[in-house]
Formats: sequence, C-alpha cells, structure tokens
Amino acid sequence: MDALLSAREVSKVYQMGANSVTALDSVSIDVKEGEFVAIQGTSGSGKSTLLNMLGGLDHPSTGEVFFAEKPLGPFTKREMAQYRRFSVGMIFQNFNLIPTMSAEENVSLALAFGGLRGQQRRERAGRLLGRVGLSDRTSHRPSELSGGEQQRVAIARALANSPKVLLADEPTGNLDSIRAHELLGLLREMVNQDSLTILMVTHDQELAKSFADRIVFMKDGKVV
Repeated sequence: MDALLSAREVSKVYQMGANSVTALDSVSIDVKEGEFVAIQGTSGSGKSTLLNMLGGLDHPSTGEVFFAEKPLGPFTKREMAQYRRFSVGMIFQNFNLIPTMSAEENVSLALAFGGLRGQQRRERAGRLLGRVGLSDRTSHRPSELSGGEQQRVAIARALANSPKVLLADEPTGNLDSIRAHELLGLLREMVNQDSLTILMVTHDQELAKSFADRIVFMKDGKVV
C-alpha cells in the first residue's frame, strides 16, 4: 500500500543573520493510512520542523512533501488552505484554544471555516466533543477545563472537518502521566476505529512504545 503522507529528501535551511541553520537535512519518511507513528529525538533534532512541513505550515528549502501521492509544492495558496483545512488536523502542546470561547464554540469555529451552517455546526460540534468524552463540558471555557480536557477539545477541533491525518506536536507535554495515557488511548482508538492516520512528535519514550505502531528517531535534522 502506498503512503498517504510522505517526505522525500526534505531539507530546511534558515538564515539567521550571516549564519545558515539546517533544521532538516534530506529527510525521507512514509506514513501509511491508518498508521500511528511517533517521532522522537532531542530538542532541536528537527521533529517539529518536519511536522510543520507535512502540515503545510512551512515549505521545504529542497525536497518535496506528498499527500495521497500529490506534491504540495505546486499548490496555490488556496489549495494549501484547503489542504490544511480538510486533509490534515494539527494539535499542539499548548492547546491553542480561543480563551473567550466555550469548548463548543472552539470546535464550531473550525466547522465554520469548513463551510458548515448553524444548526449542523452545533450538532457536529456536540458529536465531536462527545467522541472525546466531553459531552458535559461543551459550554465551559478553556479556563474552566483541566489540561487534559483542553487537549481533548483541541483534538475535537482538529478532527472537525474529518481530516485523514492528525499531526500532533508534543500533545501530552503539558499533561500528567495519567492524563497523557488517557489522551493517547483515545487517539489509538480513533486509529483503530476510523483508520485515522497519526504522526506524533513526543519526547516520552514510554508513551511512544505503548501506543505507536512504530517510532522514527531523529537527530541533527536527520532520521537515524
């Protein structure tokens, strides 16, 4: 089976004044549909940079990212926005929720960008929050939710427009180990039930071993 998401010889070089810093150095990686892949490596190994390339948040200096065998490089701004909206969902360590909005409104906002109207939007937001175990917290704002609950809202929001791939950057970084296990158990269940594809950056080896199908190690911008 072909890869759903892949990087081919992807490099990223940043100019820092007179110096150039290589964040990624000819990285190639394939992720198949319905696979849960963890990326590990020390700080500065290029993990988050790779995730941003795959999510279309940044462009490689050289090399190419493919989704469903299509290269992202030639995408117009509009096609790239569609890709980020409908093909990939992203969650981050610090949740990135809008503090003035309830859980339901945070999820509804993503659905609005996806083109859903009022009533349908509320129903789908409710279903998504139910799916992540937050049916009774839909009207709570982020400040009224625990870290684990906030990250569940972020997952519901990331899945709002039924993406094929979920990219997770240290999603358990701000959670204690019990909450981290609960959260990854939830993600694992989504992989098993909906053949969701997950690529997760984590520094937690034990979590990666417990939940991922395989682990990719990175060092100094390379896959080792």
